[in-house]
Amino acid sequence: MTDLYDPIQLQTFLAVAQTRSFTQAAARLGIRQPTVSQHVRKLEEMTGRTLVQRDTHTVEITGDGEAMIGFARAILASHEHAASYFRGEQPHGRLRIGMSDDLALTRLPQILRDFRRANPLVDLDLTIDQSGTLHRRLENDRLDLFVGKRPRGEHEGTLVKRDRMVWVGAAATRIDPSRPVPLVVYPNPSLSRTAMQHALDRTNTAYRSACICRGVNGLIAAVSAGIGVSAMAGSLVPVQLTRLGAQHRLPELGFIDLVLITNPRTEHRPATRALTTAVLASGPSSLAAP
Repeated sequence: MTDLYDPIQLQTFLAVAQTRSFTQAAARLGIRQPTVSQHVRKLEEMTGRTLVQRDTHTVEITGDGEAMIGFARAILASHEHAASYFRGEQPHGRLRIGMSDDLALTRLPQILRDFRRANPLVDLDLTIDQSGTLHRRLENDRLDLFVGKRPRGEHEGTLVKRDRMVWVGAAATRIDPSRPVPLVVYPNPSLSRTAMQHALDRTNTAYRSACICRGVNGLIAAVSAGIGVSAMAGSLVPVQLTRLGAQHRLPELGFIDLVLITNPRTEHRPATRALTTAVLASGPSSLAAP
């Protein structure tokens, strides 16, 4: 019975599941960390199951917790639809969405399809581009909502997923230590390009831009052809590419944040709120390659 579960507790649980952190969940929701723990504990008492396993370093979602993620999304979506209906705020109008091009390979297009089906009065204006370019469009009031990468050290937006950056190449890729590392890169501004260059500079490793690509399909084609190596969020690596391992002697790239950022001028519109709810409710799995 959906009325057995407190929507606030479900929202808290989803925030923990998405961030894998009680501290980050508290920051996202604007509440104290003990309150997050209390909400999760009460939800576990209600279900009679352990949903989250936590120690001093990690937060893991159990099998029952994974099941609860799906139930929680459905329950919260129903609450949001009911609230919108009775407020007389059925989403309508044009919604300007920016999506980094590599996220087009994830479940986000399916989320947009389901959103459009549930909100037939909303027309979508979808821009696919590099994250750096989309950040500028958002700042210039040319987008209502952006889903993509966030530069290191910045805290704007809602964290959907923190992912490790990995080197990618072809199955036969070999790195010749006597030659500069050939890179396949996006034009600037590019977060992945910057991450590669900083990592190689940090280890005094020579490199060159062997190929500049305008989109993710070009990057996949160039790397698959053996022109060079590149970097991607670990969960976005497509089947055509291979993660490079320790034997390639490339430096660690660190982490990248995949975030949702809304335009403060339009974030209170029903259409913007509805899509924000849909993306966040889908959780980290929505930003992973199939």
